[in-house]
Amino acid sequence: MNAALEEARCALDAGEVPVGAVVVRGDRIIGRGRNRVEETMDPTAHAEIIAIGAAASALKVPRLTGATIYITMEPCAMCAGAIVLARVRRIVYGCPDPKAGYCGSLGSIPEDPRLNHRVTVTSGVMEQECASIVSGFFEKLRSEGRRSGRSEP
Repeated sequence: MNAALEEARCALDAGEVPVGAVVVRGDRIIGRGRNRVEETMDPTAHAEIIAIGAAASALKVPRLTGATIYITMEPCAMCAGAIVLARVRRIVYGCPDPKAGYCGSLGSIPEDPRLNHRVTVTSGVMEQECASIVSGFFEKLRSEGRRSGRSEP
Protein backbone atom coordinates (compact mmCIF):
# COMPACT_ATOMS: atom_id res chain seq x y z
CA MET A 1 0.00 0.00 0.00
CA ASN A 2 2.95 2.31 0.54
CA ALA A 3 3.77 2.13 -3.18
CA ALA A 4 0.14 2.95 -4.05
CA LEU A 5 0.32 5.95 -1.68
CA GLU A 6 3.45 7.13 -3.52
CA GLU A 7 1.45 7.06 -6.75
CA ALA A 8 -1.41 8.95 -5.06
CA ARG A 9 1.04 11.65 -3.94
CA CYS A 10 2.28 11.98 -7.54
CA ALA A 11 -1.33 12.42 -8.66
CA LEU A 12 -1.85 15.05 -5.97
CA ASP A 13 1.27 16.93 -7.10
CA ALA A 14 -0.13 16.91 -10.65
CA GLY A 15 -3.49 18.33 -9.51
CA GLU A 16 -5.36 15.06 -9.97
CA VAL A 17 -7.70 13.36 -7.52
CA PRO A 18 -5.02 11.59 -5.45
CA VAL A 19 -5.60 7.91 -6.08
CA GLY A 20 -2.78 5.47 -6.70
CA ALA A 21 -2.61 1.78 -7.55
CA VAL A 22 -0.02 -0.94 -7.95
CA VAL A 23 -0.39 -4.47 -9.30
CA VAL A 24 1.72 -7.09 -7.55
CA ARG A 25 2.45 -10.68 -8.46
CA GLY A 26 4.55 -12.63 -6.01
CA ASP A 27 6.76 -10.07 -4.33
CA ARG A 28 7.19 -7.84 -7.39
CA ILE A 29 5.31 -4.73 -8.53
CA ILE A 30 4.41 -5.36 -12.17
CA GLY A 31 2.27 -2.27 -12.81
CA ARG A 32 1.83 1.21 -11.37
CA GLY A 33 -0.83 3.82 -11.95
CA ARG A 34 -2.16 7.11 -10.69
CA ASN A 35 -5.14 9.16 -11.71
CA ARG A 36 -4.40 11.07 -14.93
CA VAL A 37 -7.87 12.22 -15.95
CA GLU A 38 -7.06 15.94 -16.05
CA GLU A 39 -3.64 15.44 -17.64
CA THR A 40 -4.93 13.24 -20.46
CA MET A 41 -8.47 14.65 -20.71
CA ASP A 42 -9.56 11.01 -20.59
CA PRO A 43 -12.33 10.13 -18.12
CA THR A 44 -11.15 6.51 -18.09
CA ALA A 45 -7.58 7.37 -16.97
CA HIS A 46 -8.08 6.09 -13.43
CA ALA A 47 -5.18 4.72 -11.40
CA GLU A 48 -6.48 1.15 -11.57
CA ILE A 49 -6.92 1.16 -15.35
CA ILE A 50 -3.41 2.51 -15.86
CA ALA A 51 -1.86 0.02 -13.41
CA ILE A 52 -3.68 -2.93 -15.00
CA GLY A 53 -2.58 -1.85 -18.48
CA ALA A 54 1.02 -1.42 -17.34
CA ALA A 55 1.05 -4.84 -15.68
CA ALA A 56 -0.47 -6.63 -18.68
CA SER A 57 1.96 -4.86 -20.99
CA ALA A 58 4.97 -5.72 -18.79
CA LEU A 59 4.01 -9.40 -18.70
CA LYS A 60 2.74 -9.42 -22.30
CA VAL A 61 -0.48 -11.15 -21.21
CA PRO A 62 -4.16 -10.15 -21.35
CA ARG A 63 -5.01 -11.61 -17.92
CA LEU A 64 -3.37 -11.04 -14.55
CA THR A 65 -4.21 -14.30 -12.81
CA GLY A 66 -2.62 -14.59 -9.40
CA ALA A 67 -2.09 -10.83 -9.09
CA THR A 68 -3.18 -8.48 -6.32
CA ILE A 69 -4.01 -4.83 -6.93
CA TYR A 70 -3.45 -2.35 -4.11
CA ILE A 71 -5.47 0.85 -4.42
CA THR A 72 -5.63 3.80 -2.07
CA MET A 73 -9.40 4.27 -2.54
CA GLU A 74 -12.25 1.87 -3.25
CA PRO A 75 -12.61 1.32 -7.01
CA CYS A 76 -15.55 2.71 -8.97
CA ALA A 77 -17.79 0.50 -11.11
CA MET A 78 -15.62 0.96 -14.22
CA CYS A 79 -12.43 0.01 -12.40
CA ALA A 80 -14.03 -2.86 -10.49
CA GLY A 81 -15.27 -4.25 -13.81
CA ALA A 82 -11.82 -3.89 -15.39
CA ILE A 83 -10.26 -5.71 -12.44
CA VAL A 84 -12.70 -8.60 -12.90
CA LEU A 85 -12.06 -8.71 -16.66
CA ALA A 86 -8.30 -8.75 -16.05
CA ARG A 87 -8.80 -11.80 -13.80
CA VAL A 88 -6.97 -10.22 -10.87
CA ARG A 89 -7.09 -12.50 -7.81
CA ARG A 90 -7.40 -9.92 -5.04
CA ILE A 91 -8.21 -6.24 -4.44
CA VAL A 92 -6.76 -4.49 -1.40
CA TYR A 93 -7.90 -0.92 -0.88
CA GLY A 94 -7.43 1.77 1.71
CA CYS A 95 -10.42 4.03 2.19
CA PRO A 96 -14.02 3.58 1.07
CA ASP A 97 -15.67 5.78 -1.56
CA PRO A 98 -19.28 6.10 -0.38
CA LYS A 99 -20.29 8.12 -3.47
CA ALA A 100 -18.84 5.93 -6.23
CA GLY A 101 -17.22 2.81 -4.74
CA TYR A 102 -18.32 -0.52 -6.16
CA CYS A 103 -16.34 -2.93 -3.99
CA GLY A 104 -18.64 -2.72 -0.99
CA SER A 105 -20.07 0.80 -0.69
CA LEU A 106 -22.69 0.95 -3.47
CA GLY A 107 -22.44 -2.68 -4.53
CA SER A 108 -19.74 -5.25 -5.14
CA ILE A 109 -18.92 -6.06 -8.74
CA PRO A 110 -15.83 -8.14 -7.83
CA GLU A 111 -17.82 -10.49 -5.63
CA ASP A 112 -20.96 -10.74 -7.78
CA PRO A 113 -21.77 -14.46 -8.17
CA ARG A 114 -23.40 -13.82 -11.57
CA LEU A 115 -20.02 -13.04 -13.12
CA ASN A 116 -17.65 -15.72 -14.40
CA HIS A 117 -14.77 -14.48 -12.21
CA ARG A 118 -14.78 -13.23 -8.65
CA VAL A 119 -12.13 -11.20 -6.89
CA THR A 120 -11.44 -11.31 -3.16
CA VAL A 121 -11.74 -7.84 -1.60
CA THR A 122 -9.87 -6.58 1.47
CA SER A 123 -10.68 -3.05 2.66
CA GLY A 124 -9.37 -0.65 5.26
CA VAL A 125 -5.63 -1.21 4.76
CA MET A 126 -3.85 1.99 5.87
CA GLU A 127 -7.29 3.59 5.74
CA GLN A 128 -6.39 6.77 7.66
CA GLU A 129 -3.38 7.56 5.47
CA CYS A 130 -5.35 6.91 2.28
CA ALA A 131 -8.40 8.89 3.43
CA SER A 132 -6.40 11.90 4.60
CA ILE A 133 -4.75 12.49 1.23
CA VAL A 134 -8.14 12.42 -0.54
CA SER A 135 -9.99 14.51 2.04
CA GLY A 136 -7.16 17.06 2.08
CA PHE A 137 -7.39 17.39 -1.71
CA PHE A 138 -11.14 18.03 -1.66
CA GLU A 139 -10.92 20.41 1.32
CA LYS A 140 -8.38 22.45 -0.64
CA LEU A 141 -10.65 22.50 -3.71
CA ARG A 142 -13.59 23.69 -1.59
CA SER A 143 -11.51 26.38 0.09
CA GLU A 144 -10.45 27.64 -3.34
CA GLY A 145 -14.05 27.58 -4.52
CA ARG A 146 -13.31 24.93 -7.15
CA ARG A 147 -14.72 21.49 -7.83
CA SER A 148 -13.29 18.35 -9.32
CA GLY A 149 -14.17 17.98 -12.98
CA ARG A 150 -12.43 21.28 -13.69
CA SER A 151 -12.02 20.36 -17.33
CA GLU A 152 -15.78 20.49 -17.96
CA PRO A 153 -16.85 23.36 -20.24
